[in-house]
Amino acid sequence: MKNPFPLVCCCGLVAAALSGCVSERFKPSGVSPQRETISVPSAPKLDEPGILAQAAAQPPAPVGSGDWQPLFDGESLHGWRVTKFDGGGKVEVRQGLIALGAGDPFTGVNYTNDAPKVNYEIALEAMRVGGSDFFCGLTFPVRDAFCSLIIGGWGGSVVGLSNVDSMDASENETTQFIDFATGRWYHVRLRVTEQKIEAWIEQKKVVNLTSTGRKISQRFGDIELSKPLGIASWMTSAAVREIKIRHVTTPDSPTE
Repeated sequence: MKNPFPLVCCCGLVAAALSGCVSERFKPSGVSPQRETISVPSAPKLDEPGILAQAAAQPPAPVGSGDWQPLFDGESLHGWRVTKFDGGGKVEVRQGLIALGAGDPFTGVNYTNDAPKVNYEIALEAMRVGGSDFFCGLTFPVRDAFCSLIIGGWGGSVVGLSNVDSMDASENETTQFIDFATGRWYHVRLRVTEQKIEAWIEQKKVVNLTSTGRKISQRFGDIELSKPLGIASWMTSAAVREIKIRHVTTPDSPTE
């Protein structure tokens, strides 16, 4: 019998050679790959004074044709007063707007001159500056009653009238949910005629209520201090500007 050891040795040499080839093949090169870091600048986060300064620099939206009369002169609270809410935030007029600091819970202003009870339309621009609740609670007369158009309530998105048949903006037929961005102006228009209450935010019709035969009222509580005509926010800093009014006699055409 031939000695098997030469074959074993030969196989061992082959294996060692192959092992050497494999180890050389997978051996790290010692050169680290180059990594390119791409830095993407993030948009600066503005504080409330920065948001207000930026807001004041934006041109107002046109309100369309019609005999609009200004209710706010853009320079002072002439014709307005700070609503006497307990825990109300700071109210300032700056660069053409009224800034409402966050209250605990309300901050607002009231119109001190005579306000019409019916057949009128109000337009304004409103903005949430900080916080997460309603940044525009527009209280207005409806014949001998009063009501509030709430924009951004109940955690930030509820829109509707408070109250209709004793149900508030979160639970009656006018309830809608809209996501509102902080630091953006929203054009608001409210129309009150003999038979209807209508409202728009931007171009979207958000209220189209036949008011005859319905109980129109305000939600019970401090919001009642906003009557007959006032604007308030709830635990939220806000800004309003371009407050105007005009006389109308008929409901507007449907807009969706």
